[in-house]
Amino acid sequence: MKVLYFGTYDRASPRNTQVVSCLRAAGVAVVERHRAVWGRHNWSPGPRTMLRLARAEVALSRTAPDGADVLLVGYPGHADIPAARRVARGRPVVFNPLVSLTDTLVDDRAVVSPRSPKAAAVRVLDRRAFRGVDLVVADTQAQATYFRETFGLAAEQVAVALVGAEDALFTPTPADPAPFHVLFVGKLIPLHGLPAILEAARLLPDVPFVLAGDGQLAPLLSDRPANVRHVPWIDYAALPDAYRRAGCALGIFGTGEKAARVIPNKVFQALACGRPVVTADTPGARELLTHEADALLVPPGDGAAIAGAVRLLAEDGSLAERLGAAGRTTYEARASEPVLGARWRALLEGAIGA
Repeated sequence: MKVLYFGTYDRASPRNTQVVSCLRAAGVAVVERHRAVWGRHNWSPGPRTMLRLARAEVALSRTAPDGADVLLVGYPGHADIPAARRVARGRPVVFNPLVSLTDTLVDDRAVVSPRSPKAAAVRVLDRRAFRGVDLVVADTQAQATYFRETFGLAAEQVAVALVGAEDALFTPTPADPAPFHVLFVGKLIPLHGLPAILEAARLLPDVPFVLAGDGQLAPLLSDRPANVRHVPWIDYAALPDAYRRAGCALGIFGTGEKAARVIPNKVFQALACGRPVVTADTPGARELLTHEADALLVPPGDGAAIAGAVRLLAEDGSLAERLGAAGRTTYEARASEPVLGARWRALLEGAIGA
């Protein structure tokens, strides 16, 4: 089987790098045809971005299928579906969206006003993308249900494959010892619950917190407590060591509907590195994790609960070690490359045979 991984997708997104890595690990030939449009934080639908997008779509529409059996459109490829259909020439088109643009830009981040012309355009783009492909692959069952209900898709039109992490990078290899500290990595957006994380840090003045990332809510860091160190970004290749040196890793704590449905990249990466994870207790998280068995799950948006979980791990090294090891076991069984590679291969073969 040969897959054409296609679109204006973000090459830096773990959702894309992980899918390509899983497929290749499963013996699938993957050819990438990519035109860069979206940067790390550039989700703005402004005129310059739209011009870059239009040029990219024209170029992509001229792509040769290169003997591919199926086209896989990467995240965020919502605008790429018409070009993918033209290039596919009857071959199945599978969409790896990760998110709904309406859910992300209008509802969660609120960077587009719900009643604006931009919001209307985003809704149209979303609907055409999700309804214009042969198969949509969501990252959790909760997200799959949302896609089906929101876009009127049949059960067989939506499947699930967890996000995972790159096995060659994210390993539990011992790191140089470091004092216990809490690590958060990610965009500073409402989904991640930055206010709750900062509240937890204020309740634990003796525990260092490292917050790595930038984005919409960065202004909240202007009055961060003294025990919080902000790092604008950590290079992807350096992330594994950052996790390994941390006493525990934080997931997401947002209180919105989207936060309840997803399991972020950072959770898989920390689990793969054998670090104990504290994240919100949501339907999405419970698809993978069990409280006190392989992670500590706390109510969304509850800084005091985050602080309590961190204090437990800081004071009980055996608990931290047990949860880290159990989390790694869960990762190997549910989200490692051999597991997800087999899952993706089966989904694509099913789309080809449908």
